[in-house]
Amino acid sequence: MAHGNWMRRRTALSSLMALGATSSGLGPVFAQSGKSALNLAMVAEPPTLDIQSTPADLVCIIMQHVYEPLFTFDAKAAIVPMLAEGMPKISADGKSYGVTLRKGVMFHSGREMNSDDVVASLKRWMEVSPRGKSVAAQVVDLSAKGPLAIEITLKNSYAPLLSQLAMASGMAAIMARETLAQPLREFVGTGPYRFKERRPDQYVLLTRFDGYSARKEAASGYGGKRVAVVEELRFVPVPNANTRVEGALAGQFHYADLLPIEALGRLEKAPDKVVPIMTPSFGFPYLVFNTKEGAMSQQALRKAAQIALGEGEMLAAGFGDTRFFIAEGNHFPKGTPFYSTAGTDHYNERDARKARAAAEQAGYKGDTIRILTSRQYDFHYNMALIMAEQLKRAGLKAELNVVEWATLLQRRADPKLWDIYITHSGQFPEPMLSPPQLGDGAPGWWSSEAKKEALSALNQEPNPTKRGALWGKVQQVVYDEVPYINVGKFASLSARAPSLQGYTPYTYPFFWNTGLKG
Repeated sequence: MAHGNWMRRRTALSSLMALGATSSGLGPVFAQSGKSALNLAMVAEPPTLDIQSTPADLVCIIMQHVYEPLFTFDAKAAIVPMLAEGMPKISADGKSYGVTLRKGVMFHSGREMNSDDVVASLKRWMEVSPRGKSVAAQVVDLSAKGPLAIEITLKNSYAPLLSQLAMASGMAAIMARETLAQPLREFVGTGPYRFKERRPDQYVLLTRFDGYSARKEAASGYGGKRVAVVEELRFVPVPNANTRVEGALAGQFHYADLLPIEALGRLEKAPDKVVPIMTPSFGFPYLVFNTKEGAMSQQALRKAAQIALGEGEMLAAGFGDTRFFIAEGNHFPKGTPFYSTAGTDHYNERDARKARAAAEQAGYKGDTIRILTSRQYDFHYNMALIMAEQLKRAGLKAELNVVEWATLLQRRADPKLWDIYITHSGQFPEPMLSPPQLGDGAPGWWSSEAKKEALSALNQEPNPTKRGALWGKVQQVVYDEVPYINVGKFASLSARAPSLQGYTPYTYPFFWNTGLKG
């Protein structure tokens, strides 16, 4: 995927169809009651609505309409201001960032945002977010410098800071300070939509915020002017992927997220009802190892598992159609600044005999290796089936624990409950944005001197060209210590109704600047 186009998640497979089909067949739950409303099929029930506390895509997709960050990414992946008035003033030594805030930005409660809200929100983010915790380790001081200015002082130069503050998932969201709590009970932000209602297993309902303070710049990516065109956004949990397909074909949903690859043919045959959307190298599935407790806390056994696994076979099981995956061990695509082949001789080994010998040498005694996965993302489950078989061929006792996605997100926080879990991430332009395992405190709990040394060198180097080579050293440590395995790259498939106007595909789909025809 071309560097700079990382966010363009889903490009229409076919040319834009003749517009005119309207949504129909909406059940009583989705009745529009004379209001303009979008019905949006999501993969599951969100585990929380606290966008700071989790890097889960689903929470981000919904709550990015309610909350906003200081900075965000435009269509070319450049960092641009959102709640900040402009780009920060950075000291010559790279240790001090001065940020001026936009004047007249209103919270959904009707109060104007100020620097006290921003400082309190960022301090909470640094306590509850895996990304925030990694930033907190770099921060010496965070304080208000007047009603509309803050200053962040760092221990050392930290190149990823603005990318971390701009990232949509696990967002450094600015919240009304009087609502801050753990857990969060009120959801008061500055976004174009406000939180209205959550009915578990039915929908999360957001309504237009008439007091929204939009930026003046033209819309670009997540940046620029945001307009709440429709009055309501209804995010509907539809865990069964085939049900999302049928709902899209029946006109029940204006948008359906992450559809099974095998549905592409059916979608293409119904251009009057649905527009299929695909993005090459949308993201990467990865396997996280529990380095804290259990069998996989032993590095030598993780190496044995690495030898046993055939990522190519796993990708084929997960995606089937070769147009939808690339089996390669480099974490970043060729042609991007962070492309490296370091350690990739350990990718896709699929050598059961060698793995068995390595496990025996590691002193493996037949402990059960618990693989935590979910059917909400069908490719996770299909890959897990193959992985379990590959481990069994190497003499490792693998067991699948299949749970709801929200349950997986809860269980992965407890090191006593799992040994490997499967997830995926978008392909982002900054290594420290994903996966969370590169930070501190994310489930998996990877910590080592080699990690600290390699990441410190990467993050303290401000020169983008030099950082590319330093990423190769980090990638080598990942292959050596096996805290996680990057399985490869995959394309995503989703769909929209032909009546949906102004929708632009991005990593985390958003629905401001989006309306309905007719």
